[in-house]
Amino acid sequence: MKNNKFTNSLRSLLDAVFPSLLSIVVGLLIGGLILLLANPANAGIGFWNLIKGPIGTNPIRGLGNILYYATPIMLTGLSVAFAFKTGLFNIGASGQYLMGGFASLVFGVKATFIPVEYRWIFAILAAFLAGAIMAGITGVLKAVFNVNEVISSIMFNYISVYTVVYLIKEWNLYNPLRNEAITIPTKIPMLGLDKIFPGSFVQGGAVVALLAAVVIYVIIEKTTFGYELKAVGYNRDAAKYAGINEKRSIILSMFIAGGLAGMAGAVNFLVGSNRHIALEKTVPLEGFNGIPVALLANSHPIGVIFSSLFIGYLRLNAQAMQTYGFVPEIIDIVIAVILYSSALTVLFRSISTKYLSRRKQKKDIKEEVA
Repeated sequence: MKNNKFTNSLRSLLDAVFPSLLSIVVGLLIGGLILLLANPANAGIGFWNLIKGPIGTNPIRGLGNILYYATPIMLTGLSVAFAFKTGLFNIGASGQYLMGGFASLVFGVKATFIPVEYRWIFAILAAFLAGAIMAGITGVLKAVFNVNEVISSIMFNYISVYTVVYLIKEWNLYNPLRNEAITIPTKIPMLGLDKIFPGSFVQGGAVVALLAAVVIYVIIEKTTFGYELKAVGYNRDAAKYAGINEKRSIILSMFIAGGLAGMAGAVNFLVGSNRHIALEKTVPLEGFNGIPVALLANSHPIGVIFSSLFIGYLRLNAQAMQTYGFVPEIIDIVIAVILYSSALTVLFRSISTKYLSRRKQKKDIKEEVA
């Protein structure tokens, strides 16, 4: 009995993971083909370094660097995944991310009444609130007026970009020499990560992102609120008939999703002098990269941790490929192909489900005949 239970659990895990692994393999193969076309002489060693990278020389430091690159997209991936659970597509994570980064900048610079060593906590909370308000408006439009959340959130992406660029200059938070926002004096402490991953780029924001993933998992899987969100995602009308306030669920889902994306902006910019808000009138990629991260994880919060680490792994390994004659643009193309091939996860999962269903039907027929 115990063996059957273990076998069924293992089979369920493989059924959930296999489509994601298959999409990764497809993306890597297409990426390898692009490398072959771009630089046939070094395609083999370039592809090997894309897989292996510099992590092999110092695994501990390499893992810390992976966490550094994975942290912002882990939170934007959680944002998209959380909205997916309620049947919503939060394509506005980029604008929420940028608005959250701006809120952390303002709070980190202006809130001098709070001691600098604690100011980062309030800066992250301000970022959460800023992103949540942006997404909450989309949620209200969807719940009350049935406005398509994809359209409204795309529009809010551009509203966020132009608003942030304007306010940074208007509020004298601008560095004209580098065409970017000034350095935020507030910084998230290392929280012991510098001892665990010595010599790496890792920042304390990684702890914030990992804790957020655990909290979101508990909310979705272990609470009545999470059950209501999933019920609305499966069938909004049925959930309403069962007594669930579907409008409140939609609004709160987008509110929390936007807050997570806003936190991504905060942890990305509260790292000292390494990263600044660039005054470019383009939508940040971090929000869009959260979409394939969520798809690759099948919208599971713990899965988002691993899928974002995988993308961080690719970003880190891309640096090693430049030493073999691959220009950054080619590397970005390869990573983009691998990243967005994860969207095939849905297709592979559908094919896998149909195949397993047919296989089970044949097995049941054989057992009945026997």
